[in-house]
Amino acid sequence: MARRLRFNGTGSGEDGCPSVHEDLDTGEIIIHGPPLTDLDDITQLRHLGEGEVPIVVPRELLVDWGPKEVTRDARIIDLDAFGRLFTTFEHTAWRLETRRRYASDEATDTYSQFVETGTVRWNLETPWCENRRRQAELGKRVERVRVVDDPPTMGQLYLLDNARRNSAVGEEIRNLSRSEAQRLRLPDEDFWIFDSRLVAVLNFDDADNLVDVELIAEPAEVVRYARVRDAAWHYSVPYEDFAARL
Repeated sequence: MARRLRFNGTGSGEDGCPSVHEDLDTGEIIIHGPPLTDLDDITQLRHLGEGEVPIVVPRELLVDWGPKEVTRDARIIDLDAFGRLFTTFEHTAWRLETRRRYASDEATDTYSQFVETGTVRWNLETPWCENRRRQAELGKRVERVRVVDDPPTMGQLYLLDNARRNSAVGEEIRNLSRSEAQRLRLPDEDFWIFDSRLVAVLNFDDADNLVDVELIAEPAEVVRYARVRDAAWHYSVPYEDFAARL
């Protein structure tokens, strides 16, 4: 049976190409336009199946005539509410760290100690360490991938030393070079994923202070962040190995 197609619109006032149609029964979108033919361009495409034809359309065509997502206001929480996520998550908490410095680190005595001596005598009996150990004892996993520049910034070197503390209380820390992160097209965002269902994007001001956190629970967006997690985890290496190469 033929589809019931509706012509949504075109980006061309002359020949009607490219254009957008919508299946009224399934909601599927059909786009036609000029094919992508350059072999160098085609080799960059992912998951192009046999019989599939990539086409090129202007962004405005999709903006003007594609289906619109439901408008959602950002769900912003403060840092106290963010902190509670680390006791209420059920199975996994995973973070990507991409920044070159964190103002909160530089305000600590341990940072000053690291700058002066090149290492830190970490206190493993703090409330933060106690919570991490408690979550690990419950069988929960906390993991991070930290992106490092070449050469590393002072803040990144401090976090390489900090990984000794985090690992001692149950976290697993890996590192990834900035060049590799760029090759993988990882975003520059800092974020946590909790239980593969909730993303917490960390928002920083111009002085590198963490100011608040945006929560994302839309399934399609969570999957997008989960794909970033999978790529970063696959190509990163344990922090001990990464530090040994420096």
